[in-house]
Amino acid sequence: MSKTINTAIAGSLPKPAWLAEPEKLWAPWQLQGEALAQAKVDAMRLSVDDQLRAGITVIGDGEQTRQHFVTTFIDSLKGVDFVNRKTVRIRNRYDADVPVVVDRVSRGGPVFVEDAKRLRMLTKGPIKFTLPGPMTMIDTLYDDYYRSREKLAWTFAEILNEEAKELAAVGVDIVQFDEPAFNVYFDEVRDWGVKTLERAAQGLTCKSAVHICYGYGIEANIKWKQSLGDEWRQYEKVFPLLAQSTINQVSLECQNSRVPMDLIELLRGKDVLVGAIDVATNNVETPEQVADVLRRALKFVKPEHLYGCTNCGMVPLSRAIANAKLQALVAGAEIVSKELG
Repeated sequence: MSKTINTAIAGSLPKPAWLAEPEKLWAPWQLQGEALAQAKVDAMRLSVDDQLRAGITVIGDGEQTRQHFVTTFIDSLKGVDFVNRKTVRIRNRYDADVPVVVDRVSRGGPVFVEDAKRLRMLTKGPIKFTLPGPMTMIDTLYDDYYRSREKLAWTFAEILNEEAKELAAVGVDIVQFDEPAFNVYFDEVRDWGVKTLERAAQGLTCKSAVHICYGYGIEANIKWKQSLGDEWRQYEKVFPLLAQSTINQVSLECQNSRVPMDLIELLRGKDVLVGAIDVATNNVETPEQVADVLRRALKFVKPEHLYGCTNCGMVPLSRAIANAKLQALVAGAEIVSKELG
């Protein structure tokens, strides 16, 4: 009997055109009120169906109910002004108009728990739900109250922990925290970034994961990658810290990247979600290209700890391209699974 390589998505999938403008980050909703609420539910069902038809084994909601992976969560919190926005440098590489922290931040109640309940009803298999990580949250805001990145990160960590525990309670198998900022602010990651991440995942009854990539396939990120040189060694500074942490899984970018594969060895003992699908191109990987990435990863991670995954979220892609990439991911994982028999 062969060993099955599980597969998952990093987070987002494209939204239907009737829900939001296609192939666009931060795309506005096409509907309002009850019609929008129902459209989000319908889109989640389609997203799950696409994953199940492709053969993905760990199912996500495709972030269909969220306009953006960070700000939609923040929108539900008290103490943040979404009307009078300010421009900040995000991930130290592009400018965006973002909400402003104007008072003590708090969570009035569950944010995504109803979405997680719906997701749980759509499949009997394992499900993963994504949340923004504390450092990435503070990097997507203008702070006019705490005036301390660390203090605000600890506040968000406690709020995220409340949400994550409620997600676990309704049947979520993996709560993933997205921390692309971990690839940028290395001193902060060392000093308090991993600690706040652990606080966000503290006491979970399900698995915890962190997703660290080089960003969505948008122009600003692509240009940044081109400036990084022949080898991308950012993970080398973060992985040893995560290896010693309480986080169970690490999701990372590999396909068409310049990340040395041997850096994965720094994560020994953790589940590793290897990005084998490039989200910055419309070129659809062949199953063999996916399999090649997974084979190379297997030199440094045991099969039982390896997952095939996407590099990052796929919301800026077309639905047709994204679905073809999902099918390639599964087919490539099946090739490697048979080889491990």
